[in-house]
Amino acid sequence: MAVVAVAAGRLLRLRAAGADGHWRRLRGDALARSFLQPVSAGEDAAQTRQVAHFTFQPDPESREYGQTQKMNLFQSITSALDNSLAKDPTAVIFGEDVAFGGVFRCTVGLRDKYGKDRVFNTPLCEQGIVGFGIGIAVTGATAIAEIQFADYIFPAFDQIVNEAAKYRYRSGDLFNCGSLTIRAPWGCVGHGALYHSQSPEAFFAHCPGIKVVIPRSPFQAKGLLLSCIEDKNPCIFFEPKILYRAAVEQVPVEPYNIPLSQAEVIQEGSDVTLVAWGTQVHVIREVASMAQEKLGVSCEIIDLKTIIPWDVDTVCKSVIKTGRLLISHEAPLTGGFASEISSTVQEECFLNLEAPISRVCGYDTPFPHIFEPFYIPDKWKCYDALRKMINY
Repeated sequence: MAVVAVAAGRLLRLRAAGADGHWRRLRGDALARSFLQPVSAGEDAAQTRQVAHFTFQPDPESREYGQTQKMNLFQSITSALDNSLAKDPTAVIFGEDVAFGGVFRCTVGLRDKYGKDRVFNTPLCEQGIVGFGIGIAVTGATAIAEIQFADYIFPAFDQIVNEAAKYRYRSGDLFNCGSLTIRAPWGCVGHGALYHSQSPEAFFAHCPGIKVVIPRSPFQAKGLLLSCIEDKNPCIFFEPKILYRAAVEQVPVEPYNIPLSQAEVIQEGSDVTLVAWGTQVHVIREVASMAQEKLGVSCEIIDLKTIIPWDVDTVCKSVIKTGRLLISHEAPLTGGFASEISSTVQEECFLNLEAPISRVCGYDTPFPHIFEPFYIPDKWKCYDALRKMINY
């Protein structure tokens, strides 16, 4: 009976795959078209509330790296991949539908520019995609794998955790797969539901030997992705899919690097430290503005950027100054990475804390569909938690 069940499940998945070409691609296109583009003023308020729970705040334009160009987040990813393929003749990009540009268009035009031997499709098999990438990386080539949605990374969990993360250690550094980078669209999007909205970073944070990175903007995405590709350790690069088109700013055309494992203090403050990554950074930016306006509270905002190894010093230095810490992420509360940050800060800054550390996260349920607006840790939940900390 179990064999029949497995076979049936496999057939159903292959059937979806036959249409994966259609089903997943259409799914991605629908996500891109319906929920990642700005809403016109003429659309009704109910639909407007579904589009986004945040306002993207671009960073000031940087002239440090030369000429810039207006890009959204998926275009900045394309630019980074283009730079990598041009610079490194061993670099290859592979995954489901990447030869056609990918469901979010992050690899559009790259096969035509660099050829089908360097940008190519794979079967619908995440374990195979990552295993193949490990093999390429072990030969010394640069492997850039795409998992179509972060929700589908779990079939590859064994390859990432038991193979990629341990390759260098188990051989005494005689061989490694450090030139492997795994990209995946990540986080809530508006109507992704169970299998297109998850934030699985905490699963991998428990695994020594890999790095996990999540950007907040197009400028950050390009610099951090290039750093991941050039890093000597396997990296997982999660891309906030709701920002693919919603986030637009000036991005350098030429390659540049943003250091990994260095959190950034986006705004200095004196009363509360707010920590987040990815899309949630823009949520806490709004919270900081609300707190200043309504409560006269000065917030220090930190974008963690690298989940593992994370920047303990920057966070603790801030908490010593402010005495309060709020951490927010979309993933469920229990076992989320906010727990690790909270535990470390409690150990390092116990005598400096003026109030209990607050975690504002997703609920301990599967990610819902129509109830997504109630699930996500929006600015009102974060503001309420901040207010309680101040009044503690």
